[in-house]
Amino acid sequence: MISALHRAGFPVARPYALCADDSVIGSMFYIMAMVEGRVLWNGSLPGCSPAERAAIYRAEIETLAKLHQYDPEKIGLADYGKPGNYFARQIDRWSKQYRASETQDIPEMNRLMEWLAKTVPAQDRVSVVHGDYRLDNMIFHASESRIVAILDWELSTLGDPLADFTYFLMNWAMPPEGRSGIAGLDIKTLGIPGVEEAEALYCKLTNRKGVPDLNWYFAYNLFRITAILQGIAGRIRDGTAANARAAESAARTVPLAQAAFEYAKKAGA
Repeated sequence: MISALHRAGFPVARPYALCADDSVIGSMFYIMAMVEGRVLWNGSLPGCSPAERAAIYRAEIETLAKLHQYDPEKIGLADYGKPGNYFARQIDRWSKQYRASETQDIPEMNRLMEWLAKTVPAQDRVSVVHGDYRLDNMIFHASESRIVAILDWELSTLGDPLADFTYFLMNWAMPPEGRSGIAGLDIKTLGIPGVEEAEALYCKLTNRKGVPDLNWYFAYNLFRITAILQGIAGRIRDGTAANARAAESAARTVPLAQAAFEYAKKAGA
């Protein structure tokens, strides 16, 4: 993935070599360039001017649109994943992982898994999908509002580009907790574009007429995050959670499941 995107001119760290010989260091590994720049965590971008914030958000949208405009076959990634039924496959995958790590009965998740599987929207495009496109997975230029590298491609595959874009739009719906969430902030004063402006720019860059009802996609995205957090709770149960903040993450499972179902109800559940 990284090699193909680097050849295509997309901002990723330059890959130098892959070693598949486990005997060298004990496992296969690869070497990539050290990319200098800024990693930003807070979606409100404290310390930036309104103009800088606007430029950073624009760069995020433009870069994502660029990723989604690549033809996977033309850049050598035709076999990187199954091209169709992306949301159906993701719902099935995360439902199974959720069940495997289930530590408590959450009625909202039970209903979500059933409802999402029955209401999957039609997929009309196939692109490279990053899978975790958020602010702290990017390196910005040290002094410019320009992305010099996108990081963390372990959830990437071929799929529906709306999965990435609606996941990015979740920033506007998530509370500001020092991470990428900006819900409730005075974004106009901060210089941050609104959801409608972000959507209009993305659609212009990707030749879309618009984005379907966001409520379904927000329900799906929160469902996926909940399943991931439930996996952390399962590792705590099994005694294999190494992260010191694992319990804090696991505690968000029920509130996020409830929030996901609220969006599902708005979408007709």
